[in-house]
Amino acid sequence: MAVSAGLIEFLVEQLGSLGRVEPRRMFSGAGLFRDGLMFAIVIDDVLYFKTDVETVAAFDAEGLPPFSYGTRTGERRLTHYRRAPERLLDDADEMAGWAARAYAVAQRADATKGRKKPPR
Repeated sequence: MAVSAGLIEFLVEQLGSLGRVEPRRMFSGAGLFRDGLMFAIVIDDVLYFKTDVETVAAFDAEGLPPFSYGTRTGERRLTHYRRAPERLLDDADEMAGWAARAYAVAQRADATKGRKKPPR
């Protein structure tokens, strides 16, 4: 798994309308961050956006799978990251819309961190 520097530069440029997007190398790919929150990952030159129960239907409607990777014991899936539609690479406005929704997911997830679970 790898990610090309050219793709990362392209994505950061395409997402400029969202504000400052910072790529960070991680594992064999990269995470895309805004205001310290990761809203996308890029692995093997494939873009995946963060999802939750409010946004996953759009990915399901387009048949976009979750991020998965192989391990010694089988395949693992990160269901909260879904493959982005390939057409977004040709449409900066639509890309920005999907990315803004993924960033909103990251904000919601961040807002719920640290909350204690209600007692049973």
